[in-house]
Amino acid sequence: MSIQVHQLLKQYGEQKAVNNVSFSLGVGEIVGFLGPNGAGKSTTMKMITGYLQPDAGNIQVCDIDVAKDVMKVKQKIGYLPESNPLYYDMYVKEYLEFIAGVHQVKDQKEKIKNVIELTGLTVESKKKIGQLSKGYKQRVGLAAALIHDPEVLILDEPTSGLDPNQIIEIREVIRRLGENKTVMFSSHILQEVEAICDRVIIINKGELVADDKLSNLRQHSTSSNTVKVNFKESIDKSWLDQLPAAKSVNKIDANNWQLATDNPEQLRKQIFELSLQHNLNIVSLQSDSQSLEDVFRSLTQKAE
Repeated sequence: MSIQVHQLLKQYGEQKAVNNVSFSLGVGEIVGFLGPNGAGKSTTMKMITGYLQPDAGNIQVCDIDVAKDVMKVKQKIGYLPESNPLYYDMYVKEYLEFIAGVHQVKDQKEKIKNVIELTGLTVESKKKIGQLSKGYKQRVGLAAALIHDPEVLILDEPTSGLDPNQIIEIREVIRRLGENKTVMFSSHILQEVEAICDRVIIINKGELVADDKLSNLRQHSTSSNTVKVNFKESIDKSWLDQLPAAKSVNKIDANNWQLATDNPEQLRKQIFELSLQHNLNIVSLQSDSQSLEDVFRSLTQKAE
């Protein structure tokens, strides 16, 4: 495993910012790390990268114990913090040369050229960082995290400040990087997590509330999926109420109905059987599966 976190605890006075959190990430995984503001996401990421010391628990990165050899761990990690601290008086290339020197990168010119192209900084590369927009400053931070070709990427809000076109570009960068690196990133833009990740970890008030594939979370969440059906004919509500897979039935108008269910596929089959039984004509039949936002709200509100 590239990252192994075991029973992590971080306390500030009486408040447990991170409480008994455990998870692991493998090579080639892109995992979304989610939670409400103040849930402990940034604190957890800072402990994984060695910038904060846990009060209890154990963290290993590429089989290296963070507590025993933090400098070696930092060689394995590319970290983009939420605050993204930069030297505004330095030129983009100058700053990347500085970061490459810190990491003792060989073939600096080639590596700098590659990360500038990868992160879309080419047109802005001759400017001072202070002259850049927030979105391009974010790209500089991402380039700095990539300059030493790390095995693990920890990205805290990597698309913050980017416009929609830039978000799509950075999404593609992250997806390509995830082919041979471990990527863990947090974001408040849940659509981005859905677009990039197959697996998500959700924490709330410092505690782990979910760690699973997104498809499984949607299936097992307490909120129901919905099936919408439009019949050519007007029908009696009691017919739909009797369907075993329907949790509730809501009449939109004489021909349109919305049904809540835990099993959309089974409910669709039952609706087809009903239409054959009563000689009904189905105009349309569609399922609305839960979005990540629905799952997120369900899990964090339930935890509260």
